[in-house]
Amino acid sequence: MINSVSSATHAQPAAKPAAQAVTQQPAPSKPQPAHTDTVQISAAALALKEAIENPVQTAKEAASGDAQARRLLASEAAHKTP
Repeated sequence: MINSVSSATHAQPAAKPAAQAVTQQPAPSKPQPAHTDTVQISAAALALKEAIENPVQTAKEAASGDAQARRLLASEAAHKTP
């Protein structure tokens, strides 16, 4: 059965004063930190990178203390001498 509503009232939204609407400013938003991803390179990929490295890069790494680069330079020097 359907009942009809005969005395429904609708609420009227309150009007905002014009001066208040103009002076309201949005709250400053906090900057969100950038999302960063972490990538792990496999041992095979690192070995490939070392294998295709040019001699200049190897020398730079050896000079900065890279033990693997030092061993590679020593090995190359040993193979070059007759």
